Amino acid sequence: MTNKNVAITFERYPERFQKPLLELRALIFETAASISAVGELEESLKWSQPSYATKASKSGSPIRIDRFGDEKIALYFHCQTTLVEEFRALFSEVVEFSKNRAIVLDPDKELPKKELAFCIEQALTYHKR
Repeated sequence: MTNKNVAITFERYPERFQKPLLELRALIFETAASISAVGELEESLKWSQPSYATKASKSGSPIRIDRFGDEKIALYFHCQTTLVEEFRALFSEVVEFSKNRAIVLDPDKELPKKELAFCIEQALTYHKR
């Protein structure tokens, strides 16, 4: 991790949350790397949450990851996009949602990586549609 503040944030999560959040982080970077239009991601903190933005290409909408309440974790998307609405139509049987803002996940269960990679790709290319 090149951003010290992000690294410190991950270190502060209880292990139960740290591992799946780091898996989400890796999935975001892997997905971004597989899409030439995305370019380099900027990792930073927004609202004290790890945030991933397509600063160079401006191809997408930022994604944030964090705990969700006391028991869950989430991928957060900009609420003024249609992203969560689109994901809900496709994956309501697979993941839980919070309003028009987030995909909510159980940190104790295996991440549905195929579906999440699709959602991440859609967010990272949102402005290219």
